[in-house]
Amino acid sequence: MVGAEAYIPPMLSPRAAAHVLAEIATLLELRGESRVTSHAFETASRALHVLAVDDVTPLLRDGDLEALGGIGPAALDVLRDVVDSGDSQYLEQLRENTPEGLMEMLRVPGLGTAKIHRIHEGLGIETLHELEQAARDGRLAALPRFGARTAEKVLRGIATLRESGARVLYPHAALDGERLLELVRAHPDVARAEVAGSLRRRGETIGDIDIVAATRGAPSLVAAAIAHGRGVREVIGGGGPALTIRYEDGTRLDLRCVSEERFALALWWATGSAMHCAQVVAAAAARGITIATDGVRGADGRTIPIADERALYAAAGLVPIAPELRESLGEVEAAGRGTLPTLLVADDIRGVLHCHSHYSDGAGTIGELAESARARGWEYLGISDHSQSAFYAGGLGRDAILRQHDEIDAVNATMPGFLVLKGIEADILPCGRVDYDHALLDRFDYVIASVHSRLGMNETQMTERVLKAMDDPHVTIVGHPTGRLLLTREAYAINVPALLERAGEAGVAIELNADPHRLDLDWRHLRQAHARGALIEIGPDAHSVSGLDHVALGVGIARKGWLSRSDVLNARDAAGVLAFATARRNATGRAPHPVGATR
Repeated sequence: MVGAEAYIPPMLSPRAAAHVLAEIATLLELRGESRVTSHAFETASRALHVLAVDDVTPLLRDGDLEALGGIGPAALDVLRDVVDSGDSQYLEQLRENTPEGLMEMLRVPGLGTAKIHRIHEGLGIETLHELEQAARDGRLAALPRFGARTAEKVLRGIATLRESGARVLYPHAALDGERLLELVRAHPDVARAEVAGSLRRRGETIGDIDIVAATRGAPSLVAAAIAHGRGVREVIGGGGPALTIRYEDGTRLDLRCVSEERFALALWWATGSAMHCAQVVAAAAARGITIATDGVRGADGRTIPIADERALYAAAGLVPIAPELRESLGEVEAAGRGTLPTLLVADDIRGVLHCHSHYSDGAGTIGELAESARARGWEYLGISDHSQSAFYAGGLGRDAILRQHDEIDAVNATMPGFLVLKGIEADILPCGRVDYDHALLDRFDYVIASVHSRLGMNETQMTERVLKAMDDPHVTIVGHPTGRLLLTREAYAINVPALLERAGEAGVAIELNADPHRLDLDWRHLRQAHARGALIEIGPDAHSVSGLDHVALGVGIARKGWLSRSDVLNARDAAGVLAFATARRNATGRAPHPVGATR
């Protein structure tokens, strides 16, 4: 293990130990494993909860923990692993091999592990939104041992989750936004309506839906009519043009109705963020222009018509600022100087590189993925299944790799003008070595190196581990570099600036993993990547054909991080990607990263 000489076994409290075992039990049940096995971990967890000690390490070392009863051999092995390394390899394997959306479903009140497993097995559902759709369209009720009453309880549970103020992932909120926008636009006196707020700014998680509507009639009357529509449970702030509506399904709509001539101004205010708006107001004030909620006025007090947001920014002496950038992170100053970047757009993406096929833990064949990628207008698709150390995710041994490469050659022979690239998502082992020997790594067009194990390392150890892997010239891309899972798992400890600096120096790309559960690298670090000369690869981490759609979300996050086409590896054509990987592989004369160094 990198930095192992500095490792000091931590104190392991009974509560922390019990939590590890309880999570293992939960994941085993989600996966439909033996109830006997999961029950053994549950029993051990309960036994640890009642221990009146501060640290179970001495009891484990002396054999006293085993003698207490209720803690079986498998649980003891897990606890020894935690004490020896600070983490449980078994728990990490279960986490990595469990669809992230199933963990998200556990947040729904009244929905337990056994039911989630049956839903996943019976309907292939892996996200909260898919669950809600199935509960509404009858598929959930049709499952054996479910029925209409269970489907209704699931819908009530999702509503309770929303009402509690719990945030949801962007794609789920975006679908809610589309549904509510359609509802608002259906009113005959609504001339125009658009989504605003954090959803328009493309926040990675969303709390509520903001919509601004331009009305032909009195705004207050239109707002009142919408507030009395079907499915409304509660109205807050009724009687005026702005109100909050809570629906029976728990969705919260913050609605503002305005006259048509005030629509652009109202949309700008509602999009925010609050600090961004305040800075634009200040910039306008410096030019004698007043931006208020009811209008924009010149130094002479006369109203300045605002046809669109471009006109508002022009009145403030600024170039237009895209909604994704409105976070008060220097965009107003850059707009004043005219130095905002030309942001990436979806059409800039030429292909994708992070895709899993049925050879490891994906659902699609190479041919299916390639055809779907070509249908999206891309020029290439990289297949990057898991490497052999990720055995829990069907990681590929040498023979499987050779078979896969033969199949890729066969697919390429049938698809002129399109190219399937031979990649791999190789595990970064705890020691910092990249999975496979160099002879096998030489067979790939590119290598994505990712951490999937020992996520509990401290920052120094994890940073050294990843930096050491980046010294391997086979490594083209570092995948999901902080390991976070939005709403379910925090990022592991790693020095991101050091990672980005090394990437810029060594010519290694850093992934913006576009899976909505990850969105990793965080958009807040993307500008740092640009400043250090590190390329970003936008990877869908697709495990099926539908997973290729994640790219659109990745493009939105890249825009939020100020990225342009020149910042993104897969905005290059296939020849450009291969040239980047080749240049990296042929790099010479670079001293290895010294273990123990910090950056």
